[in-house]
Amino acid sequence: MNYNLGIDIGSSSIKVALVEVETGKSLGVVQEPKEEMGMFAQQNGWAEQKPNDWWFHICNAITRLKKEHNVSRTQIKGIGIAYQMHGLVIVDKNGEPLRKSIIWCDSRAVEIGQKAFTEIGEAQCAEHLLNSPANFTASKLKWVKDNEPEIYSQIHKFMLPGDYVAYKFSNKINTTISGLSEGIFWDFKNNSVADFLLEHYGINPDLVPDIVDTFGHQSEVDEQGEKESGIAAGTPIYYRAGDQPNNALSLNVFNPGEVAATGGTSGVVYAVTDSLSGKESTRVNNFAHVNYTKSTINIGKLLNINGAGIQYRWLLNNLDVSSYEAMNNLASEIPIGSGGVCILPFGNGAERMLNNKIIGTRMVNVNLNNHNKAHLCRAALEGIAFSFLYGMEILKSDGIKPSVIRAGNDNLFRSEIFANTVATLIEQEIEIYNTTGAIGAARAANLYKGDFEAFGKTIMDNDHVMTFMPFKDKTPYTEAYNNWKKELELVLNKE
Repeated sequence: MNYNLGIDIGSSSIKVALVEVETGKSLGVVQEPKEEMGMFAQQNGWAEQKPNDWWFHICNAITRLKKEHNVSRTQIKGIGIAYQMHGLVIVDKNGEPLRKSIIWCDSRAVEIGQKAFTEIGEAQCAEHLLNSPANFTASKLKWVKDNEPEIYSQIHKFMLPGDYVAYKFSNKINTTISGLSEGIFWDFKNNSVADFLLEHYGINPDLVPDIVDTFGHQSEVDEQGEKESGIAAGTPIYYRAGDQPNNALSLNVFNPGEVAATGGTSGVVYAVTDSLSGKESTRVNNFAHVNYTKSTINIGKLLNINGAGIQYRWLLNNLDVSSYEAMNNLASEIPIGSGGVCILPFGNGAERMLNNKIIGTRMVNVNLNNHNKAHLCRAALEGIAFSFLYGMEILKSDGIKPSVIRAGNDNLFRSEIFANTVATLIEQEIEIYNTTGAIGAARAANLYKGDFEAFGKTIMDNDHVMTFMPFKDKTPYTEAYNNWKKELELVLNKE
């Protein structure tokens, strides 16, 4: 039997999966380390990791996976890589990291990005970058230039986390258009590296790696890569993408109108469009999707909702309830609209979709004589669902025409109340799949052949759990949503 290997480099752990080349069936997934990976935070708001720690955990995970499933190095025929987005890795001419990686959640470059947005001009950024430079990789590289000039002077190339891991396998430094776009290095209007941004930041264009296709023979494992990873020399790396585009790929989201949703601690709505609109570039991020090419425009619009599952977890920890299932059962006893109780679930920091306002969680209209914890459970689920709807309205105003939502079989999407509320209000089906980013990356190693139809069938055959259909009578849901939105707008207008 032959297998493809998928790697998902998160900031808390590395996951590695094996899937059968022919069927796409998952053989197994392992996680390393078993506890969370550490982060270095020298100052408040900083977050760094050592690139070689990722590599160390990847090699350990591969060793475990091969041993647990009795797979030899020559049975692995291709590699796909997914990775935490927006991180910065810089290496010298020997390919050695010059400093720790400044990862996605490090906020040190916020002011640099905001200043560039103003100085370059909002219109030019929206038209060419589809984003503000914000706190993305390009701004982090500018921070190194300004604050660590000795290190900056030694840089041979910058990379994203997935580029570095591919380099450790192959000794070849390259990147993708999708990767450059997530670092805000890509000019969508001119279909080229964003020279005007590099010039504004004073960054030498020679630091940009060579560009390879997202699906294709990007490089192959060399002798050193074999020695360290246990994957046979000559094994091709066929695919690489950031975690959100890869999550969409894992759910078979490729075409305009298809939407991938995640409902974990925070929520993500990632919608594909063929429109180069940067109208909402301060509230929505726009990246080249995995199947973007210079001739086929597929943009992934990413909207983040900070206060999502964390709201429900807070209730679990603070109400006298035993489990999420118990909370869902309590909530199901209460009719749509939660008896008028509204929860605004925005208690997890600034919300970009609310123009970076910090409004906190608010519970309103609680009647101490009539309402109990069941009303709070229902209102929390509805409030989180309504925040997803509010985000979808922003995406619609930016040109998204949703045709289907696909989501993983985890967290909030396990709640019928949550999923039914979203499906009914958006009037679209929500398809639930049992898959992971590492499995998706492994399957994507087959897409160099270009057979997207077969890829989609693999996901449907192996992973489809259920489909939530919108209810015909959406009136009570609409009334509840409008009440919630009124409460939100009262707070926003007061802030």
